[in-house]
Amino acid sequence: MRIGIGLPNPVLDVTGQLLVAWARRAEDRGFSSLATIDRIAYPSYDSLTALTAAAAVTERIGLLTNILLEPAYNPVLLARVTASIDQLSQGRLTLGLGVGARPDDFQVVGRSFADRGQRFDADLELLHQAWAGEPVAGSPFPVGPPTTRGRIPLLIGGQPELAIGRAVRWGAGFTVGGAPPEMAAGVIQGFRAAWEPAGGDGQPRIVVLSYFSLGEEHTEESLHNLRTYYGFLGDWAEGVAMGAPRTPAAVRERAEAFEELGIDELIFDPTVADLDQVDQLADALATTSSSPA
Repeated sequence: MRIGIGLPNPVLDVTGQLLVAWARRAEDRGFSSLATIDRIAYPSYDSLTALTAAAAVTERIGLLTNILLEPAYNPVLLARVTASIDQLSQGRLTLGLGVGARPDDFQVVGRSFADRGQRFDADLELLHQAWAGEPVAGSPFPVGPPTTRGRIPLLIGGQPELAIGRAVRWGAGFTVGGAPPEMAAGVIQGFRAAWEPAGGDGQPRIVVLSYFSLGEEHTEESLHNLRTYYGFLGDWAEGVAMGAPRTPAAVRERAEAFEELGIDELIFDPTVADLDQVDQLADALATTSSSPA
């Protein structure tokens, strides 16, 4: 199991310089990927801009949106921007995509919420045509540079019964966000059970996100940030906030539990924007079989 780390792009009051320093430090400490979380109606950094900056200051580490609210974006511009990042990073970009669950993220960009699932499927067709270098949407030329692999690898988020068809159609993996191992196990099992009957080949790639903070001095800020970000969920937000591991032992236990589930990559996503979190996480995991370094 590989272990990645999130960029603190959704954490409140983060400087751009910190995001750049975080990317460098994460690569130095051996993490497999840098991941972002996407919201629009929130004072967070744009995922694709943040990953472009990360690409410019790193050479090896993977770049992952986990997840991007695809139907909130113009698909032609999304194809163009993601092909550009793919080239700039020399093929390190993976797109985790989902339909999103908050109407306000769609309202602020003037895109409809009710039909986002149908638009997602249509957009996936256009994205793959554009990434393959085909003209789209009436353009006489391709709308972006050629992708390094003829496409950009995908992860699909959401309910397994909805994600499975899209994942099989596009040879994509599956991503699970924020659930503890005991809850994620059933979701992962459901997706795997549906994979082969739906026409999937081999074993699907499975990625999981887990929030964390380390250091007692950061606990209150971590709780505040998670409660703010997920406040729209009411009582469930408190479960998310309290469920994040906050000691080295708890982080190791979380990693070992997900490794037992056989997932491919675990992304520890920060809830505090202090650069010490990168080093503390790497040190906490140094003795595990999935050590990032």
